[in-house]
Amino acid sequence: MKMTPNNVIIACDFASTTRLFEFLKLFGERRPYLKIGMELFYAAGPEVVRELKQEGFPIFLDLKLHDIPNTVKKAMAVLSHLDIDMCNLHASGTSEMMRAAVEGLTREDGTRPLLLAVTQLTSTSEQRMHDDLLISGKMEQVVIHYALNAKNAGLDGVVCSPLEARPVKQACGNSFLAVTPGVRFADSLNQDQVRVTTPRMARQMGSDYIVVGRPITAAADPLMAYLRCLDEFNGSV
Repeated sequence: MKMTPNNVIIACDFASTTRLFEFLKLFGERRPYLKIGMELFYAAGPEVVRELKQEGFPIFLDLKLHDIPNTVKKAMAVLSHLDIDMCNLHASGTSEMMRAAVEGLTREDGTRPLLLAVTQLTSTSEQRMHDDLLISGKMEQVVIHYALNAKNAGLDGVVCSPLEARPVKQACGNSFLAVTPGVRFADSLNQDQVRVTTPRMARQMGSDYIVVGRPITAAADPLMAYLRCLDEFNGSV
């Protein structure tokens, strides 16, 4: 029987480990890919990551580092010892910062977690990017530019909207990862996301992984919502 890839990452944006582990009980023996972001990490600290890894969960640690290169390098060196599978930083921190991050994240044996660069948040529209950030290019052009900087700095991929996944692949190659939040079911609300698609559309647009939060975590039946995401994203339905 063909195995379904573990490429739907659940955004576990909970305020406490109690709520997190209550949620995970719904999945039984399944070990979905989990995104641990700032809310939970700041509330529970690195111990929650260690505990989840001991339980066999793949972890995307979503802290979006952005600071001077030396600070990011030292922070990444600390994170590399948590045995996470994926982490990220902001591409806008410059190529120098990204190269320093790769250096800090790489362990003595040469291994390291996957490292992604956040291009533009999926809550940012092109107009907001122009008005608030004073970035005058088109959204797709800006994302591709950031992606090329990330690739040249030695990163493994980017976090971008599914809408930019295919252009990123065309510019950086198919092996360069496109991890895409901003995914909603066709019958779901967009909420605070602006640049969104469905799981099926995200796959067609070139996404390698999708990050899905409230359509799963706030669903009446989170396990069924997760399985629906897997089915739609991997072409089973």
